[in-house]
Amino acid sequence: MAHAHHHHEPQGDDLATAAQATLERAGEQWTAMRASVFGALAGFAKPASAYDIADAVSRSEGRRVAANSVYRILDLFVGANLARKVESANAYVANAHPDCLHDCIFLVCDSCGQTTHLDDDRVTGGVRHAAQEAGFTPVRPVIEVRGRCAACAGAA
Repeated sequence: MAHAHHHHEPQGDDLATAAQATLERAGEQWTAMRASVFGALAGFAKPASAYDIADAVSRSEGRRVAANSVYRILDLFVGANLARKVESANAYVANAHPDCLHDCIFLVCDSCGQTTHLDDDRVTGGVRHAAQEAGFTPVRPVIEVRGRCAACAGAA
């Protein structure tokens, strides 16, 4: 079984270019609205809700963008591996390596909200294996660990 792995993580325009290429390989179009939503999502330092993203896009576009439209785009992004959903927060993060398909582990700080993304195929592979042993076919394991980040734990 594979272990933790590391990626070159593109940022800024390089990340948007990688996201566009990944979406187009999936047979979808990279529209101006999708580019705006991805840009807004990638600009957040912490997981963002569809409402946060809609507000950011509305400000940058100078027109109101409905959260419902953003939700549809985010669902597409999650399905295409451009974004990950932090289920416990009903919020999203841009996938820093959209061309790599794997399961993620999120460490979510209950104090500051910072969310750290880990790749560890030993853990996620074990979850998939346990599900299969129980006769269940896993599609997208979501592993989140709630607690306190190092900065918040040190401030206590």
